[in-house]
Amino acid sequence: MLIQRFLAPGSFLAAARPGSNLRRAVDRVLKPPETVAKLGSRRLSFRELFAYWGPALIVSMAYMDPGNYGTDIQAGASFRYGLLWTVWMANLMAMLLQYLSGKLGIAAGKDLSELVRQSLDSRFDVLLNWVGAEAAAAATDLAEYLGTVLALNILFKIPLLYASIFGAADVLILLALTSRRFRALEYFFILSVSIISFGFLYDVMIAGFELPQIAQSFVSPSFGSDSIFLVVGIIGATVMPHALYVHSTLTRNKLLESKAGPEITVEEKKRHLKLHTYESIPAFLIAGMVNAAILIVSAVAFNPKFRNVTAADQAYQIMVPIFGSLAAIVFAVTLLFSGLASSATGTLAGQSIMEGMLGRKINKNLRRIVTRVVNVFPTTIAILLGIDPLSLLVYSQVLLSLMIALPMIPLIFFTARKEVMGQFVNRGLTTTLAVLIGTIIVGLNAYLIYILTAPVNVFLQALILGGYAVYHIYLVYAMLR
Repeated sequence: MLIQRFLAPGSFLAAARPGSNLRRAVDRVLKPPETVAKLGSRRLSFRELFAYWGPALIVSMAYMDPGNYGTDIQAGASFRYGLLWTVWMANLMAMLLQYLSGKLGIAAGKDLSELVRQSLDSRFDVLLNWVGAEAAAAATDLAEYLGTVLALNILFKIPLLYASIFGAADVLILLALTSRRFRALEYFFILSVSIISFGFLYDVMIAGFELPQIAQSFVSPSFGSDSIFLVVGIIGATVMPHALYVHSTLTRNKLLESKAGPEITVEEKKRHLKLHTYESIPAFLIAGMVNAAILIVSAVAFNPKFRNVTAADQAYQIMVPIFGSLAAIVFAVTLLFSGLASSATGTLAGQSIMEGMLGRKINKNLRRIVTRVVNVFPTTIAILLGIDPLSLLVYSQVLLSLMIALPMIPLIFFTARKEVMGQFVNRGLTTTLAVLIGTIIVGLNAYLIYILTAPVNVFLQALILGGYAVYHIYLVYAMLR
């Protein structure tokens, strides 16, 4: 009965039949009087902004997930502050792309995966996009799940093999407890972001940092064949495919839940777009500062003496004598909350992708179980084989960067079309900046492929680069067609 109510027509997150108890509960939590009563007012009340607070907050956890820990730790340990420029560049890129995703959900009243399905001509194209999106979501969830496993191992001394089993229940329990009130899940994200932010503020204060060296890193940044792997990894850990899909779903659902009448007016869309903007800027700035803090703490702790740190528990043990046990424990606690909250984001994104691409409602409990099973087996096998989980984190983020074009190209295409966006269509400058961002990301990915394939046969190198080029040409062609 609960599943039937939860999967009723409408939003997959909190939809319900008109007049149902669930709908009234959502209204009480998400729609205070200001949402409708002051629709004509230019000023936004704090209560209205707080009531809306959620979509960007949930998505921002993808930029503070364990994958970021892995790439930032290795970047700080290997290059000190040399790759700090990459953290901020990737965050600015993500901020614009996420703004476009949320804007798409508000303006079009549909999410990105749904629009991709409707725009493609053949089932083969839809299936190809769905499989690719699912692969990106699986790689994302692998990093998030690994973060929970590593934190359990560090904090409670649970062997990695057993922690991989216990960690599988994290997001299942969390979403089951909050399935009747989605706002409760948003409160959990507020708590998680607060813990992670204040935790790294404390660690940075303990570790300290050299402002002149940080400033110099932007004047003479590290970049080359020795750092390109981590540069791409940081971008993949920040500009994440699943986050671009799910943000449009979350903003669309917010709009549907708070609409004043049977039809959504232009004024309501304008109001929500303003709320979306005011929420996104601070949420993603916080995410950027957290990533910078991880890299700074790692630079101080591990460079140059421990440049080859490759394991999370090893990093924890090194931090204890340098910064004290409390700072090390705070680091591990932030990793735990990062894994838990970002796993919830990944599960929501996976459901958004599946429902949008297939055009049908999905049993969320089944989706959660499948997502966890998919990642439990490879992670357990990797642990049994002795593969370091921190290395898996970094490799998974590089894979995400290589796949970012899958949602990025359609997102830029749709938000630049007046037929989709109406009066909310992108300005020319916005589209130009988005295309520039996409070009930089694809160019860096291609350079990484070139460096990695340089030792092999030239013909094979050309074949791989050609295949990567065809992948992007196909995505553009599919949208234009």
